[in-house]
Amino acid sequence: MRTRTLTTLAGAVAALTLPLAVPASAADGAVLTVGSPGGAAVAAGDVLTAPLAAGSTATFYSSATGTSGLTCTSSQFTAAVTDNPAAPGTAKESVTAHTFDAASCTTNVVGVLGVTSITVNNLPYDSTVSSDGTVTVTPPAGSTVRTTVVLRTLLGSVNCVYQAPGLTGTASNDDHTIAFERQQFSKVSGSSLCFANGYFSAKYAPVTGDGEVVYVN
Repeated sequence: MRTRTLTTLAGAVAALTLPLAVPASAADGAVLTVGSPGGAAVAAGDVLTAPLAAGSTATFYSSATGTSGLTCTSSQFTAAVTDNPAAPGTAKESVTAHTFDAASCTTNVVGVLGVTSITVNNLPYDSTVSSDGTVTVTPPAGSTVRTTVVLRTLLGSVNCVYQAPGLTGTASNDDHTIAFERQQFSKVSGSSLCFANGYFSAKYAPVTGDGEVVYVN
């Protein structure tokens, strides 16, 4: 029987960090604000969080165009703002947590019985969000964005480790989302049951700080 597995971040993953680019209503407004575009600036040290957008999933597929792999309905990221300059500009964050609830994950891969855990490694990651809505996630110097997925298979437990040099996403104030589309990871260790590549997609929303929605200006 041919058996396959997969994984990937996450990035975000996971995966990660903030909503899009609407021109600031005040020329001296900060890149990240709460309450409204051009509103009160998010302070350095403030913690931002976001779960998966309602009704959406995080997917880990074996190809950029396929649908074979893992699907999770529960994931969240946490990031601390480290710099929030005047807009237009680029804010900086430190992604301190990116979690996936393995109990919410299902798989359609032949021979895989379930997901034991998905762990985002090498945290914290650096992240930036620019006034044009571009979001980047990068690992510490000399490291990688890395995720370890433990799968239950017909042949027992299988560890699949994947890495990427970084992630790129898009933020939007329209629905307060940060989206990652088909971010590619390469297998660095694992049995032949692990896919050679994993592609991560997810949409997180709303991004909030102290309970208030965050805007990008």
